[in-house]
Amino acid sequence: MDATATATPFSTLIRVASHAQHTEAETSTFMSDLLGGRLGVDAYTRYTEQLWFVYRALEGASETLREDPVAGPFIQRELERTPELERDLAHLRGAEWRTGLEPLPATAAYAARVEECARTWPGGFVAHHYTRYLGDLSGGQIIRDKAEKTWGFARKGDGVRFYVFEGIANPAAFKRSYRELLDGVAADDLEKQRIIDECKRAFDFNGAVFRELGAQFPLSA
Repeated sequence: MDATATATPFSTLIRVASHAQHTEAETSTFMSDLLGGRLGVDAYTRYTEQLWFVYRALEGASETLREDPVAGPFIQRELERTPELERDLAHLRGAEWRTGLEPLPATAAYAARVEECARTWPGGFVAHHYTRYLGDLSGGQIIRDKAEKTWGFARKGDGVRFYVFEGIANPAAFKRSYRELLDGVAADDLEKQRIIDECKRAFDFNGAVFRELGAQFPLSA
């Protein structure tokens, strides 16, 4: 990073650097078809299943990283999604929702990378944390709205609870405070560049999951 880059807030650097991958993931064929109402609730269910594997990896590491100087400040209970995902899956798949639940290969690789970062590299964990949770607080709300309208879920009810952050009264203010945490992250410029690279990698993992979901749910010609 040059002197100009260091003058730019880290939250801006990380957002700008990952923009291309972010756009590619958001505009994947699978997500476009899902949000366009062209896929059934079974596709939405399969996507929700994949999220459970990723968030179990992210949040399973929370307690061990809570005191970490780099990752610890980002671990906030109001962000936790695993309990909501489990309520959604019970609604979508029934009480025995865990039976036969399998990650796609891309999801398994994604979750394994999150777990690896949690064990060995707190900065990398922050990259995955940022990619997921800030996305949930932003574009995730579009998915919730579409899901409610397309498949008839109760507003902010079972089936879409993953997207409802009960503990965050003001998402815009929360996102500002999160970006301030990023700007103050305990990392030098070289480490910040590594975190940015891992953020790009996180979006690539998401893109791979979408591609595999798209292969499972192709639109008939």
